[in-house]
Amino acid sequence: MAVVLYALASEKAVSIIERENKLTLAVQKSATKNEIKAEVEKNYGHKVKRVNVLNTPQGGKKAIVAFEKPGVALELASKLKVI
Repeated sequence: MAVVLYALASEKAVSIIERENKLTLAVQKSATKNEIKAEVEKNYGHKVKRVNVLNTPQGGKKAIVAFEKPGVALELASKLKVI
């Protein structure tokens, strides 16, 4: 069962991809930071520096994933067709 559902492409999400090297992902409601980090590292092959999670008012859950290497978020966003 996949923890990460899809990448978000809102204006704010694209902004932090470019400025802060962070990717915003929609995740399952039951997902933990460690599960998200492990799945992102396994699926995308890049070292994750930090994961922040937040619950949305609509009842969903988002994860903001920061990467160690500069430019990784932009590279992944273009592969995932976010930008």
